[in-house]
Amino acid sequence: MLRVRLFKDKLARQIMLGLTVFCILLLFLIGAGLFMKSLPVIREKSLWTLLFTSSWKPFKGEFGFLAYILSTIYVTAIAILLALPFSLLTAIYLCEYANKKVKRFFYPLVDLLSGIPPVIYGVWGTLTIVPFISERLAPHFVDFSTGYSVLAGGIVLAIMVVPLIVSILTEVFKSIPNEMREASLSVGATKWETIKRVTLRKSLPGIIAAVVLAISRAFGETMAVLMVCGNMNIIPHSVFDSCYPLPALIANNYGEMMSMPGYESALMLAAFLLFIIIVFFNAGSRLILNKIERRY
Repeated sequence: MLRVRLFKDKLARQIMLGLTVFCILLLFLIGAGLFMKSLPVIREKSLWTLLFTSSWKPFKGEFGFLAYILSTIYVTAIAILLALPFSLLTAIYLCEYANKKVKRFFYPLVDLLSGIPPVIYGVWGTLTIVPFISERLAPHFVDFSTGYSVLAGGIVLAIMVVPLIVSILTEVFKSIPNEMREASLSVGATKWETIKRVTLRKSLPGIIAAVVLAISRAFGETMAVLMVCGNMNIIPHSVFDSCYPLPALIANNYGEMMSMPGYESALMLAAFLLFIIIVFFNAGSRLILNKIERRY
């Protein structure tokens, strides 16, 4: 009987190891597949031309990704800058100040917002955010803006990632032992001082993890951004300029005009660039997170 139990334990461990290796291998297979599909355009053009020029003329075989890369970064940066303070304060209120009735109302609401399809956010952004920027906000700063802009994409993305960040942060704050809060209050600290010096300090690794997940979600978001950014191949010089992030480029063009030489390869390179950006960003964030965890 003991031998059977030990065999089952060893078998379960080997199965879990195999599944873990398969998940890691799958990541490399995806990257390798995208890279192999990208090779024709990489061999034809230098990486400098592909990454640091913005001329996009498929009929002439010109594929410059600079405008698309910058658009992706700008929209994501605005989304996180808008979403993080709001999400952090919301999570603090729900965990530290809200009563049980408020929590019972808001927790399901946050989950509901997480489940809304991106296209709904895109339609809402087109009907509300775009006209607001075009008619109310942009005239105070620029001569003209259609409203389909970097700012519109950032606002819609921020609203989309807020439920994700709030959900993660509330779980992080709940994991902090109440004894630590009570110890801080017992030595004369106020509620807000306890939040700043105990809750937020001990939650710093979790906050960074939430931001990393939100950025990864924002980098890869397609439909909502596609509907509100304007989709113009220009380098944005203002938040009121139109832009064209990489996910929107792939979604708009893949499957069309594939007979053009190098066109499919160029779109696969766009997917590979997005894949590399997300992988390296997550890897770098993991290293920073490890250092912070060792420190605190």
